[in-house]
Amino acid sequence: MGGVKKKSLASMEKKQDSQDAGQEQAAPSKGKKAKEQKAAPQQQKKLGFLVPKASEAEMLKSLVPLKAITISNASRALGVNAAVATTVLRSLEGKNLLKRAGGFSGHTVWALA
Repeated sequence: MGGVKKKSLASMEKKQDSQDAGQEQAAPSKGKKAKEQKAAPQQQKKLGFLVPKASEAEMLKSLVPLKAITISNASRALGVNAAVATTVLRSLEGKNLLKRAGGFSGHTVWALA
């Protein structure tokens, strides 16, 4: 009734390529060294976001007109994405320039200190 389905051409080519590569690695040619130089280790990607090059005073100046300083409002005012706005707000809070006024579940509301 059932049975093994015929594989697509792409999957058959991949299988054949991998088998050919396996045979080449098993029996290296005499012209190549048995151990080739290893490639340099890849650099780790830094996921750090670019913090705006504005000073703390300039950032606070752009946040002053906001009634409630939230992550989304701050990101619009500073012209950065939400992740950068979060780090900026937390750093300003750490320097006692902002204080937490409320919020819950990650939706913090800050006020000027």
